[in-house]
Amino acid sequence: MDKIRLNKYLSDAGVCSRREADRLTEQGKILVDGIPALVGMKVSDENDILVDGRKVARQERPVLLAVYKPEGIVCTTAKEEKDNIIDFLRYPARVYPVGRLDKASEGLILMTNQGDLVNKILRGGNAHEKEYIVKINRPVTREFLQAMSQGVPILDTITRPCRTEKLDQYRFRIILTQGLNRQIRRMCEFLGVRVLSLKRVRVMNIGLEQLKPGEYRQIQGTELTTFLEQLKDSLNEPGGKGGSPHPTTGRSNETRQTSDKRTKDNGHRTETKSRKEIG
Repeated sequence: MDKIRLNKYLSDAGVCSRREADRLTEQGKILVDGIPALVGMKVSDENDILVDGRKVARQERPVLLAVYKPEGIVCTTAKEEKDNIIDFLRYPARVYPVGRLDKASEGLILMTNQGDLVNKILRGGNAHEKEYIVKINRPVTREFLQAMSQGVPILDTITRPCRTEKLDQYRFRIILTQGLNRQIRRMCEFLGVRVLSLKRVRVMNIGLEQLKPGEYRQIQGTELTTFLEQLKDSLNEPGGKGGSPHPTTGRSNETRQTSDKRTKDNGHRTETKSRKEIG
């Protein structure tokens, strides 16, 4: 039987992403035939593979869930985090979150056992949409929305242009195509505004629908077909320009983009300083 790299085997089995597999391997949490695995080693179905003491079977049924994460729950698989989403959800099969949603935020998080889906959704270069409803501590102005939509300097880069819409005096909608760490909160903070509440309502074509905090539903039928069609031409390898965040930490390679995205001269610094007064 042909052998493949351990990280791809685990990704195909829906256990975790390739990057997460390498991390678990380095931590000594993966055994192959009773021996600690090595990064880059090759395996097949003939090997006995344990991840955190659990036997891996490549025939796991594909699962894709839409989950309404409440505030206070952490999008991590780390058991040492008492408020981790895995223990909170108690789904009967092994699944893990696609990216993350801040502990203080609520709303839609996708969970799956399909590693390649994770890479395709999270890889920044694929530019898949994520929609949020945000409430701030100051009235939403046209100038504030314009500044948000044009791009804000955070984390040594300029955020991508995005779409914004005023909903009422203190709430607005924002649609992003990237996932920097705490991106919306950092953007608002730069513009002198504090986020009071943040709710993600859509990832690509998948919305919260009628879910209540703590509930989940299976993605299936036409919704699943449309979702997979949108992913069809997406790259699934992590890294590269706008690389994908770590599946459990959400940290993105976009925070290390090239210097052409950074503040280049005193003239730009003057402009960014003035933006802090917007809102």
